[in-house]
Amino acid sequence: MKRITVFCGSSFGTDQIFEEQAYLLGKTLTNKKIGLVYGGAKVGLMGRVADGAMDNGGEVIGVLPHFLGSKEIAHENLTELIWVESMHERKTKMNDLCDGVIALPGGFGTLEEVFEMLTWAQLGLHQKPIAFLNINGFYNELFALLRTMVTKGFLKEVNESMVLSGSHIDDLLQKMESYQAPAVGKWIKKEEV
Repeated sequence: MKRITVFCGSSFGTDQIFEEQAYLLGKTLTNKKIGLVYGGAKVGLMGRVADGAMDNGGEVIGVLPHFLGSKEIAHENLTELIWVESMHERKTKMNDLCDGVIALPGGFGTLEEVFEMLTWAQLGLHQKPIAFLNINGFYNELFALLRTMVTKGFLKEVNESMVLSGSHIDDLLQKMESYQAPAVGKWIKKEEV
């Protein structure tokens, strides 16, 4: 993988470990010669993952919509900051620039971004690995909801298995490196439920 897109919160959250792991992820990507693509802001976990990469000489590409420029506060000294017009254009550009996606803790925006990438993968629009860094069990309830989607017939198990997760950065990156996209279609037939 040459570049990984990271989706994460523009806040720090309530636990110091979120900030520490965001910084460590940026540093680890740089140490593995993997570039970082992210939302372009200097606030919250977004800023910390960028700092972790930049402080260690890594490539950092930010993608920021003009209307968020004053709210999320663009990070200075990035390798490149790409300005776009909309959130959709932002996700499309981030997808175009990366070979995989990692979600750190975050809120609505983080979930919306990572689930659009998962939906695109489910529809066969890309075959990139998509992973959640599950710091201190942050995403446990989300994974339980995905299991409910399977048991209630709204999600195939093979599509659930597209969601990679781990609580350790190196293990998660290894899972991403060995990921094989499913070769089945999305649609669930009634007789399959």
